[in-house]
Amino acid sequence: MSTPTEQHLLQTDGRTTPAAGARQALVLLLLINLMNYVDRQILSAVEAPIGAEYGVSATATGWLATSFLLAYMVFSPVFGLLADRISRWVIVGAGVIVWSLASGGSGAVSTFAMLIGMRLLIGIGEAAYGPVAPTIIADLYPVNVRGKVLAWFYAAIPVGSALGYVIGGLFHAHWHWAFYATVPPGIVLGVWCFFMREPKQNRPAGLPAPRKAKLRDYLQLLHIKSYVLNTIGMTAMTFAIGGIAFFMPRYLEKSRGLDPQHATPIFGGIVVLAGLLATISGGIAGDKLRARFSGSYFLVSGAGMLLGFPFFLLMLVTPFPACWFVLFVAVFWLFFNTGPSNTIIANVTTPAVRATAFALNIFVIHAFGDAISPPVIGWVADHWGLPTGFVVVSGMMVVGGVVWLMGARHLHADTQAAIAAT
Repeated sequence: MSTPTEQHLLQTDGRTTPAAGARQALVLLLLINLMNYVDRQILSAVEAPIGAEYGVSATATGWLATSFLLAYMVFSPVFGLLADRISRWVIVGAGVIVWSLASGGSGAVSTFAMLIGMRLLIGIGEAAYGPVAPTIIADLYPVNVRGKVLAWFYAAIPVGSALGYVIGGLFHAHWHWAFYATVPPGIVLGVWCFFMREPKQNRPAGLPAPRKAKLRDYLQLLHIKSYVLNTIGMTAMTFAIGGIAFFMPRYLEKSRGLDPQHATPIFGGIVVLAGLLATISGGIAGDKLRARFSGSYFLVSGAGMLLGFPFFLLMLVTPFPACWFVLFVAVFWLFFNTGPSNTIIANVTTPAVRATAFALNIFVIHAFGDAISPPVIGWVADHWGLPTGFVVVSGMMVVGGVVWLMGARHLHADTQAAIAAT
C-alpha cells in the first residue's frame, strides 16, 4: 500500500501509470545511450595503438578523453536551456547524427590534431542528448517507479561500455574500423527520433499548467542541498572511475602483461555483467527502500561506492586469474549508484528546469571529474607507472561515498519542495 507521501507524489505528478508511448521512447533512448558508451569505450580500448601510430605519450592520449568532455560539459547547459523551450526529440536526433558522423571521422583523420577535433565534435553531439534524455523519461513515468526505469536506461552504460571494449579489442590492430562500425546504427537511431512525439504532461483536472522557468528558478538549483551534494558525490565518483576506465586496457596490457585481444574483451564482459546487475539492482534497491528510508537513493549510492573502494585496491595486487573475480566485485559496487544518483536529480527538480538541472550536473561532474583525471593518471603513469596513477585517483571513491551519505537527510524535504513548486 502506498504511504501518504507516495500518494501525494502520485497525485501531484499526475500519473499512476506510464504515459502513452513511454515504452517505445525508453527503448529508443536506451539504444542511443548504448551507442553513446560504445563510442566512448572504443576510444579507451584502442588508446594504446592510437598513441603508437601518432607517436604520442599517455599524457597526450589522455587529452583525447578530456577534449571530448570539454565540449560535452560546455555545450550541455546550452542544450539543456534549449530543451526547456523547444522539441527535445529534435535536439536529441540532431545530436545523435552529429556524433555518429564525427565518430566515423575519428577513424578517417590523418593527424592527432584532427582526431582531437573529432572528439570535440562528438562532445557537442552528445551534449545535445545527455541532459535531455532523462527529462523525457521523467515526464513519461510516475515518480514511484522512476528509479527503476532510470536504472534500466542507465543500464546501457555498462552494456555499451563493454561492447566498446569488445569492439575495440577485436579491431585492436586496425583501430580505424572500430570507429567506422558505429556510424550506421547511430544514423538510424538519430533519424528515428524525428518521428517521436514530445511527451505531454498528464495532470489531474483542476491543476494549473506548469509555468515557464525564470532566472530565479535556475539559480534556485544551487540552494537545493540534495542536488548540490549529489552533484559533488557524482563528481568525485566520475573523477575516479572515468580516469581508471580510460586506462584500464593499457593497465591490463602494460602493467599485467595480458594479451589485449583477449584481456580487453574479458574486461568488457565483466563490465557488462557486473555493471548491468549493479545498475538494475541499485535502481530497484533505491525504490524498495524508499518507503522505509526517505534518503534511500543517497544511502544506496554511498554504500556502493564505499564497498567498491577496497575491492578496487585489492584488484591491483591480486594475481590473475583470481583478479578477474575481484574486478567483477569492484565493478558491481562502483556501478551501484548509477540509477539512484540520477533519480535524485529528477525528483528534486521541477519539470520546468529539469533539463537544465541535468545539464548543469553534467557540466560540473565532467569539468571537475573525468575531464581532469585521464591526463592526471597519464602524467603519473609516465613518471611512476600506471598502478600508482590508479591509486592516486582512487581515494575520490571514498570522498564520493561519504558525501552521498551526507545527502540522505535532505532528500525528503527537497523532493517535497520540488512537488510544491511544480
